[in-house]
Amino acid sequence: MKLSCGPRISVLAWWPAAWHRGPTTILGIYAQNCPEWILTEQAAYCYSMVLVPLYDTLGPDACAFIIKQAEINVVVCEDDAKCNLMLEKSPRCLKKLIVFKDIRVSTKQKAKNMGVEIVKLSDIEALGAKKIHPEVPPKPSDLATICYTSGTTGNPKGVMLTHENIVASMSAVMLQFGDHRLTKTDTMISFLPLAHMLERCCENAVYCVGGSVGFYLGDIRRLSDDMKALKPTITPAVPRLLNRIYDKVQAEVNGSCVKKMLYNMAVSAKEKELKRKVQEGMGGKLRLMLVGSAPLAENVLTFVRCALGCLVVEGYGQTECTAPISLTIQGDHVPGHVGPPVACCCIKLVDVPEMEYWSKNNQGEVCVKGTNVFQGYYKDPQKTEEVIDDQGWHHTGDIGMWQANGTLKIIDRRKHIFKLSQGEYIVPEKIENVYIRSQYVSQVFVHGESLKSCIIAIVVPDVDVIKCWAQENGIPGTFSVLCNNPEVKQLIMDDMISWGKEAGLKSFEQVKDIYLHPDNFSIQNGLLTPTMKSKRPQLKAYFKPQLDDMYSRLT
Repeated sequence: MKLSCGPRISVLAWWPAAWHRGPTTILGIYAQNCPEWILTEQAAYCYSMVLVPLYDTLGPDACAFIIKQAEINVVVCEDDAKCNLMLEKSPRCLKKLIVFKDIRVSTKQKAKNMGVEIVKLSDIEALGAKKIHPEVPPKPSDLATICYTSGTTGNPKGVMLTHENIVASMSAVMLQFGDHRLTKTDTMISFLPLAHMLERCCENAVYCVGGSVGFYLGDIRRLSDDMKALKPTITPAVPRLLNRIYDKVQAEVNGSCVKKMLYNMAVSAKEKELKRKVQEGMGGKLRLMLVGSAPLAENVLTFVRCALGCLVVEGYGQTECTAPISLTIQGDHVPGHVGPPVACCCIKLVDVPEMEYWSKNNQGEVCVKGTNVFQGYYKDPQKTEEVIDDQGWHHTGDIGMWQANGTLKIIDRRKHIFKLSQGEYIVPEKIENVYIRSQYVSQVFVHGESLKSCIIAIVVPDVDVIKCWAQENGIPGTFSVLCNNPEVKQLIMDDMISWGKEAGLKSFEQVKDIYLHPDNFSIQNGLLTPTMKSKRPQLKAYFKPQLDDMYSRLT
């Protein structure tokens, strides 16, 4: 079913007009990707309202903090479950919930008891058809959205972005696509969370050129089925998805030497059959893919470019820069960098003495200045001053290096560094990004202490790979039993060390012991943020007994 959103936006826009208090009126939205999400966003913009997305995986505490800090009176919710989550720790400022779907009578009563009104979106549309309010379009400098980033510690920070920020980012990315720029015949699939600026910038860019967007049905495990049905021509993607595709192909060919030889030949020659299988799994019509949100291994990027046979660009960015900072360009197929700056910003590298990175050597902390840089953290001038200097440069906390051809390579991270007892600095995320390339490793948390001379790690092994290896080597037991097997531990540690050597890790950057944990770090167990980043303090506390035990045995 194809929908034209213009008329529905006009109809829906009456209700923001009925109660908006000017360009500082803030509207919350808590829903999975769907047409109603976009309708709500565009209706709010018609009256210069500020949209605050809530993560689908945020807990009640974080949601309550955001609603209270932003003084949100109205939240648009998807369904009964999300309504109840809103009501669980509802701040007094929350007065109205607007829902897409039917909800239970008990939920309505619960809301009524708390002084919160629940209204269906369809009822608002029916009323809107009878009411006409003149629009109040925003100025470029008006706030468009406050995106709360989920930090690994403390409360979320509200990134303030203007309409100018968003338009600048969209325009710069479209310009960088060159001959592959978006057109009205393009179709995009929406599956990355709309609460993230990467997805919102991509979707709004498609709408700007008159293209179409289809929404996945909500089950990421069935994404391939959705793509086969929609047949998108463009899609944003994240490394996690592409790694899964790569691993699946690898698993199919690793069982046979002949298959493996044919596979390697296919990658080198872009063999048609390999391309056909991967392309069909993504709808068969892709011409452009934008990869972002996290680093992508060079071998995986090369594989994806070869298998899809379309333009695959890799970007680097932050929410604070309205998503894009740099982006690779067409014609550059060399992996290992994130391209030149996008057209709406400048990048400079500044010295980081404590890590011995110097701008004179074309290395340093990545600093960004331009029309895509955010206005500051909402109601938090202290944290704003920590990242935006008096000349307007945003300090990203990432360490970059200029390549000879003017492209940027991200090589390190300024945050999350610690010093070992012998005075050597450790950047755990850099080491984790190396170890995660091992076929045996699903997740890894590298840990060290200032009073210790070495680093250790918690490793979640890859279930399928380990079970397959154990079966081939006649080692019985469940996955939990295998995680306690010394042979399995040695296998994984040896492979991690091998990857470390290949990546040029120094001796003190290699782990001296590991603990194998059978369960994944997840949002549900509090060890990952909603954007799938490790919560380092929580991981340290959760695995304290195992970490202490490893250090006691090493000493």
